[in-house]
Amino acid sequence: MEWLNVTAENGLWGLLAASFLSATVLPGGSEVLLWGFLGRHPDQFAAALGMATLGNTAGGMTSWWCGRYLPRWQRLDSLPHKASLERWGSPALLLAWAPLVGDALCLAAGWLRLHWLPCCAFMAIGKLVRYWLVAQTALPN
Repeated sequence: MEWLNVTAENGLWGLLAASFLSATVLPGGSEVLLWGFLGRHPDQFAAALGMATLGNTAGGMTSWWCGRYLPRWQRLDSLPHKASLERWGSPALLLAWAPLVGDALCLAAGWLRLHWLPCCAFMAIGKLVRYWLVAQTALPN
C-alpha cells in the first residue's frame, strides 16, 4: 500500500482537482478523498478544507458560466427547482453542494443571469459547510 502514501502537497493538489471535477463532469468522490487525506494528514485541516471548497466552488461556477452562455431562447423550464431559484435568487445556491440538484441550480442561476458574485459567495458557503462537516468525522478524537 506504499502507493497510498502521498505527500501533503501532492494530496492537496489532487484534492483541488477532484473537488473541481466532482462539481462538473464526474459524480462525487471529493468527500471521500478529503476524509482519507485528513486521516493521513490531520495537520493540514485548514488547507484541505480550503482546497476542497475552492475546487468545488470553481466547478459550480463553471456550471454557472455554461448556463450564462446558453441562449435565452433555449428552454430550460424543465430544470428542477428553477421556480425556486427565481423566487429565492442567489441564496438558493447554498444548496449547490447537493447531488444532482446542485448542478441544476448552478446552471439555472447562470441562465437566469443572476449576478455571479453573490452566486459564487453562496455556493462557497454551502460547500464549505458541507466539507467542514465531512472533515470533522475524519479527525481523530
